[in-house]
Amino acid sequence: MDFSYSEDRQMVADILARYVQQRYPMETRHRISGSGMGWSPDHWAALAEMGIAGMLFPQTGGGFGGGGFDIALVFDQIGRGLIVEPFLGVLMAGHALILAGGQEELVGEVIAGTKLLAFAHEEADSRYDPAAISCVARKAGDDWMLTGGKAVVPQVQAADRIVVSARISGSAGEAAGISLFLVEAGCAGLSVRAYPMIDGGRGGELALAGARATLLSDNGFAIIEQAIAAGTVALCWEAIGIMDELKAQTLEYLRTRTQFGAPIGKFQALQHRMATVALEIEQARSAAINAAAALESDHAVRERAVSAAKYTIGRVGTLVAEEAIQLHGGIGMTWELPLSHYAKRLTMIGHQLGDEDYHLERFASLGRAVA
Repeated sequence: MDFSYSEDRQMVADILARYVQQRYPMETRHRISGSGMGWSPDHWAALAEMGIAGMLFPQTGGGFGGGGFDIALVFDQIGRGLIVEPFLGVLMAGHALILAGGQEELVGEVIAGTKLLAFAHEEADSRYDPAAISCVARKAGDDWMLTGGKAVVPQVQAADRIVVSARISGSAGEAAGISLFLVEAGCAGLSVRAYPMIDGGRGGELALAGARATLLSDNGFAIIEQAIAAGTVALCWEAIGIMDELKAQTLEYLRTRTQFGAPIGKFQALQHRMATVALEIEQARSAAINAAAALESDHAVRERAVSAAKYTIGRVGTLVAEEAIQLHGGIGMTWELPLSHYAKRLTMIGHQLGDEDYHLERFASLGRAVA
């Protein structure tokens, strides 16, 4: 089978790759991630003007992509460039808005680059379980008021609007009763504690104390699952881009670093280790391709493919990061070498939206349910 991009998709991938090489070098990335904002309005506007945000959403939502492989090509390049702009939150929140309906104008502003979104779902005690929601919503006249907290929300400080999950009935652990709401950033009853993360990105804790919200859907769990699936596919492909970069940088080092009068890449033991790394990356790529292809399939097929890919990415990502650092030696951990920053981001991806253990158990549980 031919898994190469179509001509149109390849053109977008090439445009984004050139942008990263010419305008988003590692020095620029460090400056942006080290700023108080943790993202760049100028770069975001430029990327939106190029149509990169529009690639994340289907035509029904005003975009011109939105499929698994559209998400894949964008996040592959995000990984290669270690881009810290708030693409993940925009992707997940935007998909939730499109699935819920009624927010076409806001989605259009997001695609145009004039508005930013965040997706606030996970809580401090949820341990990746999408049904473990304790944040509650109460009706107050014509309005809804949210009370509770959300943990480690990517780039929440940048958002103009935040898509928040909250419970209108039932207890934590039950899928029924979970709804989705839209909250205005800076509204009364909403506070954000933002902080830098170890991988160079920014996150934040969201505290809601009677924050006014607009109801998006009173049957939010299915939408949340689809948004998380899209976000997981994105993370898998970001990891693929990072792993390709780590492999390329390590191979270059093995060709140029000499010991005993010869490049260390000529040592058979190191060749075997790199061959294992290359093989494992291709296994991870195959799992990511499968997840992207299954993104628009029915629930059982989609969720099993997504969990299989995330488990594989977590396992292989750990191997690739460790091997890249070990084969470089002590220099592999230095700030000055880009490799260390790729390794940190790859480690963080392994824990976002579910780690290896969670997705392996989930894949097995979904299989038993189908059987």
